[in-house]
Amino acid sequence: MTTHPSTTDQGVGPLLRAWREQRRVSQLELALRADSSARHISFIETGRSRPSEEMVLRLAEHLDVPVRERNALLLAAGYAPRYPETPLDDPALGALREGIERLIGGYEPYPALVVDALYNVVAANRGIMTLIDGVCETLLEPPLNAMRLALHPQGLAPRIRNLRAWRGHLLEQMERQIALHRSEPLRALYEEVAAYPVPDADPAEEPSEPVPYFALPLRIEHEGRTLSFISSISTFNTPMDVTVAELAIETLLPADPATVKYLQSLLP
Repeated sequence: MTTHPSTTDQGVGPLLRAWREQRRVSQLELALRADSSARHISFIETGRSRPSEEMVLRLAEHLDVPVRERNALLLAAGYAPRYPETPLDDPALGALREGIERLIGGYEPYPALVVDALYNVVAANRGIMTLIDGVCETLLEPPLNAMRLALHPQGLAPRIRNLRAWRGHLLEQMERQIALHRSEPLRALYEEVAAYPVPDADPAEEPSEPVPYFALPLRIEHEGRTLSFISSISTFNTPMDVTVAELAIETLLPADPATVKYLQSLLP
């Protein structure tokens, strides 16, 4: 996996250089983007110049540095963090919570959930609860983790008919997040779930008749039926809070008419 900027780096210069190299951007290219000069960028990275607060934020924006890490850059440069990290249960985020609950509730009977940066489930609708019914109680203890739930041998893994393909998709998704965020807990979670045993390939993993899916489906068994879903993930535009920046809303869109019909039959 990709090597990431380390929290042990001294000063903002090495941190910025590590992010620039991780993004594969030259000093000249970054200077052009940030309306600066390659010489000034070099001086910042080597510690010969102390960037202003606005310059730190400008460089971070052009390097697509996550909000949490922008705070780390500001601290390393001697400035106060710019972005708060408000607990999700704080009254200040009441409107956000209400909006999320209304959004995923309105998606029923189709499954939808909201996860944080470590894939801990912070909200889920009844569609999700239907799918995870019967899963080992230990995995359902808070904090409920979507990756453990999906890939653990006592979780949903035995029910996923295309487990190898879906497992590969989830691990690649985590790798992309690790490449974007500097998070040792996320790396530890990746190593944990990647080490879960994978059963031998099952002929039932392939449908008896080819289906023209437009994206990789999640094919999961539920009460003797195989349901098929396409996953879609949404995040918030231009978040100004670390907590909000790290939330992701995942919706599972039925991938075939049989799944639509079955889920709609569950409506009261």
